[in-house]
Amino acid sequence: MPLFVYVLGLAVFAQGTSEFMASGLVPGIAGDLSVPVGAAAALTSAYAVGMIVGAPAMAVLSARWPRRRALAGFLTAFVAVHVIGALTTSFPVLFGTRVVAAVVNAGFLAVAMPVAAALAPKEKQARATAVLLAGVTLSCVAGVPAGSVLGELAGWRSAFWAVATLCLPALVLVFRSAPADAAGLSEISIRREARELKARPVRRAMTLAALVNGATFATFAFLAVIATDVAHLPAGAVSGLLAAFGVGAFIGVTVAGRTGDGELRRGLLWALCGLPVGWAVLAVTSVHPVALFVLTTVQGGLSFGCGSALVARVMHVAPGAPTLGGSFATVALNVGAFLGPVLAGFVTEATEEYRHAIWISAAIATVAIVPALSARRVKLPG
Repeated sequence: MPLFVYVLGLAVFAQGTSEFMASGLVPGIAGDLSVPVGAAAALTSAYAVGMIVGAPAMAVLSARWPRRRALAGFLTAFVAVHVIGALTTSFPVLFGTRVVAAVVNAGFLAVAMPVAAALAPKEKQARATAVLLAGVTLSCVAGVPAGSVLGELAGWRSAFWAVATLCLPALVLVFRSAPADAAGLSEISIRREARELKARPVRRAMTLAALVNGATFATFAFLAVIATDVAHLPAGAVSGLLAAFGVGAFIGVTVAGRTGDGELRRGLLWALCGLPVGWAVLAVTSVHPVALFVLTTVQGGLSFGCGSALVARVMHVAPGAPTLGGSFATVALNVGAFLGPVLAGFVTEATEEYRHAIWISAAIATVAIVPALSARRVKLPG
């Protein structure tokens, strides 16, 4: 496997850490910038907004740029907005940096995925893509908990500095080693590919992906305050809880990657039906630390496993959109990642009970069962 593929994986790891780390920094950001916890939790939604806007636009725009310039430009901008985020004392500015970071993250991925596949031998192209995707899931296992620990020890701003620093080695190697040629893409018919969105199977798959991810992030954005205010764990335990979620997510993505093929098979349906049950049980038992850790791990696995399988599903039912198919899936996931925390934030601010975020996850996951069963057109036995 070419070394540069792992360089790209390092950058994706840093970007994945940035995407998810805000959930572990919510209490510190809320206190330092004097904003409600719900507003600080919405930083996760801000990143999702940037991915929603950036994924389709960057997929088209960056395809026509020289690859070295595109990768270096996106990564430089990513570092810059994290420096601004670490320095600002304004919550609106911090919110804006999260949106911009997500847009350039989407652009980087749009270029990095085909570059990684092109650099690897034909028989290892799938593995090259997996290296990049592993960067995202590994950020949940290691990067996000580490950011939480750093934020606890040295303040939330230190986590932003750490992400910017982590990107620097990758940025240097991108300038030195990235292919300098243009992507060489054949002409793209955006209108034709966009029409794929109107097909019922695509819309149904995207709706399902959005609902599952909405349920996931409604709770994930509040995990830190659930740990400290509901389970009454010390602040230092938040990193362990986030790591537990990340371990589950890594296992779920790994299993889905080996067994999924874009079809709504019975195993995926059972997992989707298990999601609302798991969220409901977590809501009831989250006051108990052991149950909180165990069920957080389980739900991380089920949620990310289903999410990964549904990404494949979107691309499977949109064969006429080879350029934008991946961005369709990214948009769907991030619509959920935006709406879930926003809805949970409204409810928890109104009720002043953070466990209600988990009940929101259970409700959204329950709604997701309807399009799943409709698409499969099969009645589960028993």
